[in-house]
Amino acid sequence: MDNKQFPQPEEEQIKELLPDLPAEAEPAEAVPVTEEIPEAPETEIPAIVELTMQPLGAEEEPEEEAPPAPAGDVPEEIPAAEIPAEEIPVEEIPAVEEAPAAEEVLPAEEVPAKDGADFMARIPDVEEDYPTVEDSDPELTETIEELEALLEKPVDQEFRDADPEFDTMFNAPAPEEKKVEHERPTRKGRPKRKKGEGLLGIPNILATFVWLALILIIGVTAGRMLWVCAADVLAFGREDKPVTITIYEADTMDDIVDKLYDNGLIRYKSLFNLYASISDAEEDIQPGIYDLNTRYDYHALVNFMSPRSSREVVELTIPEGYTCQQIFQLLEENRVCTAVDAAAYAASGELDEYWFLDGLERGTENCLEGYLFPDTYEFYKNSTPREALQKMLNNFDTRFSEEMRAQLETLNANLSGNYTVREITIVASLIEKESAAPGESPKIAGVIYNRLFNWGDNPKLLGIDAAIVYAQGGDAENIDTSIDSPYNTYLNPGLPPTPISNPGLSSLKAALDPEMHSYYYYVLNPSTGMHQFSATSAEHNAWIEEFYG
Repeated sequence: MDNKQFPQPEEEQIKELLPDLPAEAEPAEAVPVTEEIPEAPETEIPAIVELTMQPLGAEEEPEEEAPPAPAGDVPEEIPAAEIPAEEIPVEEIPAVEEAPAAEEVLPAEEVPAKDGADFMARIPDVEEDYPTVEDSDPELTETIEELEALLEKPVDQEFRDADPEFDTMFNAPAPEEKKVEHERPTRKGRPKRKKGEGLLGIPNILATFVWLALILIIGVTAGRMLWVCAADVLAFGREDKPVTITIYEADTMDDIVDKLYDNGLIRYKSLFNLYASISDAEEDIQPGIYDLNTRYDYHALVNFMSPRSSREVVELTIPEGYTCQQIFQLLEENRVCTAVDAAAYAASGELDEYWFLDGLERGTENCLEGYLFPDTYEFYKNSTPREALQKMLNNFDTRFSEEMRAQLETLNANLSGNYTVREITIVASLIEKESAAPGESPKIAGVIYNRLFNWGDNPKLLGIDAAIVYAQGGDAENIDTSIDSPYNTYLNPGLPPTPISNPGLSSLKAALDPEMHSYYYYVLNPSTGMHQFSATSAEHNAWIEEFYG
């Protein structure tokens, strides 16, 4: 058989298993089976068996199994002539099945104690030195075969546990302890993306292009919005178009923004509201009439709608005999204030204390009729209604002097009346509307007082067309003498309830100092533009027939 590596048994174990083997066996030439087999050397076979059987008495638990390390060639057969078959008691080997058997028997003097590698290197080739004994002793042959079979199997772990130097003796590497891998718990949550994939499973390169496209779209959109907003705030690319807007006292900021938008001065209401909230434009913008232009940016719009930024003075002449409505409209036409705001303030606005307004009932837009003194004024453009109205009331207070108050007392004494400044103002407003020229105002005042105080048993009907025109809202073309109105002096005796105009100084003086005469009628001569006065009804009708046929 071939030479094989096997573990080295201890000498004592081999002696226990084979106690009757001869101590030494000298090499001899092969002899026939029938001849006597010479004794084998004493130390060779016992040493092999002793080394092979040494781990049988171990009591420790085996750790790991490891295959024996190769150490050279071992003779397969032992010459039968050198081993006496009759002296080997096979039945006295109790642990043959548990211990590995040696394949070959080597000379004892060449076996080291524990250095297995050197021992295997120095084992000689004994196949030629020992004759086979297979045919001479069958029992011995069977025992050797069992030992060889045991030696061919891996060394039991029991031998390793019994002798700590077992593995070192054969230069076999110690087996590595297997690492127990602890099972990792299953991770919850979304699974990991595969390599090369991005958001939502999109490949990374595609995701990069998607992000770049989104950034580009957002950037372009934001840039366009920024440009559009800047163009509106700074009025880029606007046409040159004058626009006039009117802002009233009752207008809110939303109303103002709507007017700016409707007139093409702004393009985005929300943007102007944002600008107004940041710049406190709501406090700067004041009611008034403003001449603007579509080329104005937001700052210019707010600036031009603020009277404090441009206090332009306008000179305005209010004609004598104008009604309150006509005066309010004139103020608006000259950009002083709006007619609506002026009328609203006249009805309920806070005014200073004036002696001639004592007892005056306010609440209507014409309640100040007669006291807005006609004159030439200097107003600031886009003034407040209070500034405009109080300037005219202050003028009335100045013009109605102490001398005129004394004349009022004289008049009451002559007429046996009890007129106040209000009644005098009503008479003056009638004179103002009926006189063709200031020169005839005292004469017309005399006619009015004659009808009120000196007409005997006739009803005190003034019959003045101007009062009906006032009741008709200024319509002088179609005078309806049958109109149901307290201002119809053809049906209602005495004075109308309020002045019908704002009289000038000449009319006020005429009302305080009328001409004393006996006329009760007058008619306009179209050829001269002056009135023709009559004392009787017949004379009056004759003049009407002559002038108007």
